[in-house]
Amino acid sequence: QVQLVESGGGLVQAGGSLRLSCAASGIIFRTKDMEWYRQAPGKQRELVARISSGGRTDYADSVKGRCTVSRDNAKNMVYLQMNRLLPEDTGVYYCKTYGPGPDYWGQGTQVTVSS
Repeated sequence: QVQLVESGGGLVQAGGSLRLSCAASGIIFRTKDMEWYRQAPGKQRELVARISSGGRTDYADSVKGRCTVSRDNAKNMVYLQMNRLLPEDTGVYYCKTYGPGPDYWGQGTQVTVSS
């Protein structure tokens, strides 16, 4: 049974930082690219960051320079460090696997940035 469990969300003031974590089980984690998505109220879910199985990272333009995605294959964990948070970063953040095989989503963690 595949499980992705996000944690680390919360309420933070603009300019603050949060570190999101995603614990994966039931998959061969080291072979999977991992992604972070977010969904703001009333908006479509959007890709925030991706880290390949080999550690290559890509970011949405909206978070580039403010966020860092990382992974620990020994712990089956992926992280999203978010700095200089903006109110528009508010949303539910999800981690997701990306190939090979079916994609899996976590249940999400809420991030709220107050102005």
